[in-house]
Amino acid sequence: MGVSADIENSIEKKCLVAMSGGVDSSVAVYLMKEKGYSPIGVTMMLHDQDLSCTAGTHLCCTPDDIEDARLVCSALGVPFYVVNFMDGFREKIIDNFIETYLRGETPNPCIDCNRYMKFGRLFEMADEKGCEKVVTGHYARIEYDESKKLYRLKRAVDRTKDQTYVLYFLNQEQLSRLCFPLGEYEKTAARDIAEEQGIIVARKHDSQDICFVPDGDYAGFMEREASGRVRDAIDGVSSVDDEASGMFIDMDGQIIGPHKGYYHYTIGQRRGLGIPAADRLYVVDIIPEKNQVVLGSNDDLFTREVEATDFNLIGMPQGRSEEDVVMHVTAKVRYRAKDTSGVLTLHPDGKASFVFDEPVRAVTPGQSLVVYDGEYCLGGGTITK
Repeated sequence: MGVSADIENSIEKKCLVAMSGGVDSSVAVYLMKEKGYSPIGVTMMLHDQDLSCTAGTHLCCTPDDIEDARLVCSALGVPFYVVNFMDGFREKIIDNFIETYLRGETPNPCIDCNRYMKFGRLFEMADEKGCEKVVTGHYARIEYDESKKLYRLKRAVDRTKDQTYVLYFLNQEQLSRLCFPLGEYEKTAARDIAEEQGIIVARKHDSQDICFVPDGDYAGFMEREASGRVRDAIDGVSSVDDEASGMFIDMDGQIIGPHKGYYHYTIGQRRGLGIPAADRLYVVDIIPEKNQVVLGSNDDLFTREVEATDFNLIGMPQGRSEEDVVMHVTAKVRYRAKDTSGVLTLHPDGKASFVFDEPVRAVTPGQSLVVYDGEYCLGGGTITK
């Protein structure tokens, strides 16, 4: 089996630690010091801070979070920096979030943020600061397989907190420099360490909401931030010669009633439809080019076949294979979904198809198909169909 990728005897080697102001990244700083590293803490300003100043929300990257990170670093004797990555965040994350909804899909901005900001821009800063390692508070593990000369992404010890699903895009070069010290710990143990060391955020709640949508109203955010694009999207289908445009329809195409705009809905949604019915109705499909939302029963949400694009296979260091890669593995179509076995076919162009052995529920375009071989995350891609 593989051996731990953590470097032993790393006295005085520098590492850059991404800090959210929460308990996990704070404990990561402490653990890296215990390993003999000299950590540098950094918090990224990613969006307009006014967006996050909403009482009662569980967000990251708020002014209070930045101050918490600063205090933790001060107590641990660690240098701390705040860096402004707002321009890149709007382009890579917020704009893509809006465009994905307007395509009738459901985005996962946290994965995009990890991919393009945390594991993009942070590596650049690590090089500037002379840091060998980039460290985050993710619950995941990295192993080096000596026999295959490959780094592997492994599930966390705490399976209830495992975050490999949101890290499927990592490549060999990134894995060789990353460190996830919390991957070996239960969440409760991380909080215990924080309390034992007097870290002020030991019992701070975890962030849960999307950081730039403080009230959870995604459609309202789009209408405020990109009213022109939203209006153009609706105007573009308003002239469609179809009396069902702007309507909920059933599985046979029959009109059920009007909706608020297709971008208000996501596959599997039941609440907030505003449609009285004898049986429960769910969003089964979204047709943006006609501004239609298809409703059906829970049974209509199940499928065995999924298609994805931009598929990353972690264990392929030389780039994409010139031939189809076929493997029998397990996969998840959302973060909290259970693993379900099936057959993955990966094509040379980065597109992939997956046929599950058993039907899975509410496969949603825009979300991620992530595949596993036992404890190891093999990679993933964005669901298209």
